[in-house]
Amino acid sequence: MPNFTSLEETVRTIPDYPKPGIMFRDITTLLGNPRAFRRAVDELVQPWAGRRIDKVAGMEARGFILGGAVAHQLSAGFIPIRKKGKLPHTTVSIAYSLEYGVDEMEVHSDAVANGDRVILVDDLIATGGTAEGAVKLLQSIGAEVVAACFVINLPELGGAKKIEALGVPVRTLMSFDGH
Repeated sequence: MPNFTSLEETVRTIPDYPKPGIMFRDITTLLGNPRAFRRAVDELVQPWAGRRIDKVAGMEARGFILGGAVAHQLSAGFIPIRKKGKLPHTTVSIAYSLEYGVDEMEVHSDAVANGDRVILVDDLIATGGTAEGAVKLLQSIGAEVVAACFVINLPELGGAKKIEALGVPVRTLMSFDGH
């Protein structure tokens, strides 16, 4: 799919995955299209070009792909936010809620200097539990979370509003109805 008119058409929808009633929004097709991937990264970067951004934090795993590319474009460092037990150095962790329970994520305790301006990046925001946990985790180690950026928003699930309620602006490139 080298040619496209909108980024939305580069996202594959898989019905009833991982369970019946869910419309899974798969960005691997966007990532596999060089022009779409470049355009998505450029659009995520655009509001911050020329502004001081010290670090970009990406959530495991698609947030690593997007966040790394955004960090490169902004000449910023990259912070991986990982599931508990995956980072080798001293970490700080936080529990966060999922649709089906609770999990933990962590970051290296020295990932930011106090006051570092950080952008959080991931592929999709749904209920916002993971992103909310990531914002609070970054703030707990001294980051100023300047924005949270996502390729896809599922607005019916309210996640973007949850992040905005923390005082963090949310940028998304597209929205889809449903779950």
